[in-house]
Amino acid sequence: LNNNTSQYKLTLSGMLRSPKIKFHPPFLMLMPVPLDVESEAVVTIIPQEFIRQSRIRVKLPELELADGTRTCPFSVQFPEGQDIVLSSDGTANELICRISFRSSKPMSLLGDVLFIDQEENRLLEQQTIVFLPYTRTWHCTTLIKKL
Repeated sequence: LNNNTSQYKLTLSGMLRSPKIKFHPPFLMLMPVPLDVESEAVVTIIPQEFIRQSRIRVKLPELELADGTRTCPFSVQFPEGQDIVLSSDGTANELICRISFRSSKPMSLLGDVLFIDQEENRLLEQQTIVFLPYTRTWHCTTLIKKL
């Protein structure tokens, strides 16, 4: 600087961190219930690699019925909130997610429950919901899926 024509070499390095989430338990089972009765399970969402606060929203699968109407028999609630907050040491709070199912009509469904952060990142780890018509059991299993 100050008329000094020396050249400086500046080297920068960094690490790319991509936000992701894990689920506990890694799968869950919604118990079979009579028509129009709610079945519910709770899963803990464990955020990882978040560098700033974020808010999680959920996109639920829809099913088209025989009469052409579309329905979503699932609902999701975050009883303690859906904001990912970072602590001073960089770790993120865990979120409690309550997933429930209720239908007045018999149905089977295979679909993804997408967890999306406020920057519209579809987080790579998802819950996939499968209804096995022969066992009448709902399964919600975790899988890694490239979007």
